[in-house]
Amino acid sequence: MERVRYCYVMIVILVGIFSCDTTQKDVEKRIHEIRHEFAPDGRVAIFDITTKGSNPIILEGETNLEAAKGNLLLLLKKENIEFMDQISLLPDENIGEEKYALINISVANLRGRPKHSAELVTQALLGTPVNLLKKRNGWYLIQTPDKYIAWITEGSLERMDQFEREIWRKKSKIIYLKTYGYSFDREKNERVSDLVAGNTLVLEQEMENEWLVTYPDGRQAVIPKSEASTIHNWDENIQISASSISQTAKDLMGIPYLWGGTSTKGLDCSGFTKTVYLLHGLVIPRDASQQVCEGELIDVERDFSNLAIGDLLFFGNKNKDRTESVVHVGLWLGNDQFIHASGDVHISSMDSLSDDFDRYNFSRYLRTKRYIGSGTAGINRLTDIYSE
Repeated sequence: MERVRYCYVMIVILVGIFSCDTTQKDVEKRIHEIRHEFAPDGRVAIFDITTKGSNPIILEGETNLEAAKGNLLLLLKKENIEFMDQISLLPDENIGEEKYALINISVANLRGRPKHSAELVTQALLGTPVNLLKKRNGWYLIQTPDKYIAWITEGSLERMDQFEREIWRKKSKIIYLKTYGYSFDREKNERVSDLVAGNTLVLEQEMENEWLVTYPDGRQAVIPKSEASTIHNWDENIQISASSISQTAKDLMGIPYLWGGTSTKGLDCSGFTKTVYLLHGLVIPRDASQQVCEGELIDVERDFSNLAIGDLLFFGNKNKDRTESVVHVGLWLGNDQFIHASGDVHISSMDSLSDDFDRYNFSRYLRTKRYIGSGTAGINRLTDIYSE
């Protein structure tokens, strides 16, 4: 009798363990499905959810996607799974009302972790509006207008609340267009800061030869009128043509390669193509593996006769599972030439008889995409970010 009772108890325990294990695996499967649907690219979305315990299962972690969290919880309820919700929704509560900020220096370095020794993953230019997600030891986790998520030092930005952001959006602004330069204190005739192409500042007054501007932190300065333009006038007069794309790209020649660089102080391959298009009023995705997902497919066969100036060429590896690893991008100039950031920004050729033939990139060429006139979802107007 005791042996029967023992066996019965063991069966109940084993069934309970198996049931708990199965339930936890079911929950983890649902988390994976929601992540795949809402946040497949961790560079532009956060959905870091884990499970702990059982009966109920505790959901821990954080996300900046309210809809993704809502869908997960609804799915678990429909399946009658008992759970405790401890998922933090970003931005974090300790951020307070000032959930927004403007970049306050010419070029801000954004890193993969909140420390200066961490990998440089991208940069943000002066005047760029960003969303704050959380704070840690003098660093902020932010999201840029191209959706990229990374860490920035507190001293590189100026915080503001929603009301202040709306006031800022309504103000007139200038965009700096020279590759590199400076702003000056008009009274002291001293430099206020350096400037790079794409920097934006609030316009206070148009003078005969200068723009009077205000920095996000309230500093005022003047900029030579010949080096900048109001965003409104600049945008109205942009003509995205073969000659303008080619000239802008060539104006960046010689700028040194910098991993994570997206400014005229230093550029990586996708930072270069991103900057060329930024200076034509378009905000495109950050990395080459993201840029390849936008635009119109033009070629996959090395038939360069179909390419137009401004098309983006993508390079990488074809994997055994038939997927591709896109690791490099360049911009087509015509005449079998493309320009790219590798060592520095320079021109290479796809013509095997040319002195500039790039055998390495020719051999790993994958495809060409066309951005001009394509209008896909990941390509946005710069003016939509800076004004109503």
